[in-house]
Amino acid sequence: MPSDVSGLFPVTTPFSTEKIDVGNGHVLYVQQHGDRGGVPVVFLHGGPGSGCNNEQARLFDPKRYRIILFDQRGAGLSTPKRGLSHNTTQHLVADMNTIRIHLDLERWIVVGGSWGSTLALAYAQAHPCQVLGIVLRATFLGTTDEVTWAFEKAAQIFYPDLWRQFVALLPSSEREHPIESYGARLLNPDPGIHIPAAFVWNHYESALSSLEPNNLNLPDTLNKNVVNADSIRPNTPYIEWHYIKNNCFLAHNQLINNAQQLSGIPGIIIQGRYDLLCPPVTAARLASLWTDAELRIVPGSGHSASEPKIQTALIEAAADIYDKRLRS
Repeated sequence: MPSDVSGLFPVTTPFSTEKIDVGNGHVLYVQQHGDRGGVPVVFLHGGPGSGCNNEQARLFDPKRYRIILFDQRGAGLSTPKRGLSHNTTQHLVADMNTIRIHLDLERWIVVGGSWGSTLALAYAQAHPCQVLGIVLRATFLGTTDEVTWAFEKAAQIFYPDLWRQFVALLPSSEREHPIESYGARLLNPDPGIHIPAAFVWNHYESALSSLEPNNLNLPDTLNKNVVNADSIRPNTPYIEWHYIKNNCFLAHNQLINNAQQLSGIPGIIIQGRYDLLCPPVTAARLASLWTDAELRIVPGSGHSASEPKIQTALIEAAADIYDKRLRS
């Protein structure tokens, strides 16, 4: 049973950490927790680009699960850091299969939130026979409309003050298409340009991720001398923009059009009622087509997996998907 008031399971030391060469110059960091003989579950972090951490393993009962965490290409302890070459959804799907085969696993449960839900669906649709069950949080299908909502419309409607700051930081000539303008800055080789843009992007997105953000004040200029310490520079904006400008490397409406590929796979979809980045309408649409999935709307909650009610819902879903597999 969970060990503390948070409901999380005890902190565990990984029983295995390793680097796996997946080609094209990319080496992935993989760690495993829990019971070597337990039901395999792979956790897919968000971003893309955020990386995994030991706290994510605490969502799963270590006496029942063999818990697999890995840093996707360009993220966390995988190398090269922020590597964008040969970094696509198709590469990440192939990486998951490489890891599964390397660990000598026939099938596993797949769990992912936000971008992790996108990758979970892409993997399950490509390799349905290797998936025992799926748990999603904050469903994101990788469409242009969802990106426009998450990075523009949500703020314009619910945080117009934050939106004004975000746009006003740009020169007037760059304000017509602010997301593209920030993206161009992230790709600029000059650290004096891309590092301040990364900090602003990260702060802006973090504010929208929280039900009650602590700080809505962005920096007052993009020209500040930002500390160029690799350890504190946010990683996610660079990889997020890489995926956004390439339509997440998915065909138009690919994941929703291929929802029938999920038939027979049990699923649980966790969705915050007030998630601004990934609103409930997307999860509901997926659930309407994936008849083996159960949609669980979490009241009084937003996007972040660290929100107490979302965290509790994930712990319960991880236990319930285990029991669903035992009954199947």
